[in-house]
Amino acid sequence: MANKCEITGKGKQYGHNVPFSQKKTKKVWKPNLQKKTFVFEGKKVSLKVSTQAIRTLKKKGILNASYQKEQIK
Repeated sequence: MANKCEITGKGKQYGHNVPFSQKKTKKVWKPNLQKKTFVFEGKKVSLKVSTQAIRTLKKKGILNASYQKEQIK
């Protein structure tokens, strides 16, 4: 579970680099993962979360309370 978001399950994607000469070489796109500490029921939990998931949690208001406490410290 090295390159996978623990909330959304977003992981590596595979494909080819295709230049003008059409010589295809293998390519891997990795998700933008950040280590984030969340407070759930009074306990600190450290998760590897994609930036997309962080934005969604902020939008839904789930991350807002714990994020503000972290900013004050």
